[in-house]
Amino acid sequence: MGRASTFLIIFIVLGSSFATYNLVTMLRHYGSSEGESVADGGLYFDPILEMPDHVKNRKTSKAPFHVALTATDAPYNKWQCRVMYYWYKQQKKLPGSEMGGFTRILHSGKSDNLMDEIPTVVVDPLAAGLDRGYIVLNRPWAFVQWLEKAKIEEEYVLMAEPDHIFLRPLPNLAYGGNPAAFPFFYIKPDQNEKIIRKFYPEEYGPVTNVDPIGNSPVIIRKDLIAKIAPTWMNISLKMKEDPETDKAFGWVLEMYAYAVASALHGVRHILRKDFMLQPPWDLETRKKYILHYTYGCDYNMKGELTYGKIGEWRFDKRSHLRGPPPKNLPLPPPGVPESVVCVCRTCLLI
Repeated sequence: MGRASTFLIIFIVLGSSFATYNLVTMLRHYGSSEGESVADGGLYFDPILEMPDHVKNRKTSKAPFHVALTATDAPYNKWQCRVMYYWYKQQKKLPGSEMGGFTRILHSGKSDNLMDEIPTVVVDPLAAGLDRGYIVLNRPWAFVQWLEKAKIEEEYVLMAEPDHIFLRPLPNLAYGGNPAAFPFFYIKPDQNEKIIRKFYPEEYGPVTNVDPIGNSPVIIRKDLIAKIAPTWMNISLKMKEDPETDKAFGWVLEMYAYAVASALHGVRHILRKDFMLQPPWDLETRKKYILHYTYGCDYNMKGELTYGKIGEWRFDKRSHLRGPPPKNLPLPPPGVPESVVCVCRTCLLI
């Protein structure tokens, strides 16, 4: 019990640090944006940030993709996987969906009690101590193992996460050798050129070849991710071993590693802002495909966001480390954005 409690405390501290980092960067981003207000719907103006010319006028044909997410066997992860899988099943059967099969890649090295509920492949975690307390390093290694052992019928793969909720039928946003990805404003390769050049030498081209993305959500052809995944894993480990890179990138280190690995293989992504929204910063769910509830949502009873302070009403996935949110969790007060209300309603159905 003592060891478990210690682990739980460490987990909470690390999770809180990640949330604080994200909060600060979000406030800086939305506080300094010009000409694109969340409130006036600016984020919906142009969902495609960047697309190769040969893709723009393409003819569409049905191209199913396999949904894959990496997970641990912790209760915190399990309830999120159950919610995610539930909404995958609801959206897959609707018109417009190109969602194919589903796999939870369980990198605990052993089976758990969700094996019969959710299609699962068990893979090994990294060797003890190799992740240096950064559990996300297991993600690329998990994908490497899964791609080697799994039989995937679909030509494409969606790399997703447990805290993703499908809001509507998801089509295949990729095209051929151009995967589709969500652009994260805090992934800035051009502003970190000195560090990026440690892993992406000048002979490969300008730093702008490194897309401002992470590995999730990404829809990618499976032969491409099979090539990228080992490189992604190796660069993740090298970045973690380098003190300067580890300090600069912190909890988004593995995201940078995927972006660099893709660029090393000459892969550029179609950047789609409509791929995902992230409450409480994105206020509406319309025209968005995935809801990512990674950030804590804190409000007073007037429906005002309290910016990093624990609110009179709150929803934060990190408040539920031992199991799912209670069924009697009150809905948010009037005035809270529709996106936050959606988080509560979708998570409490399970």
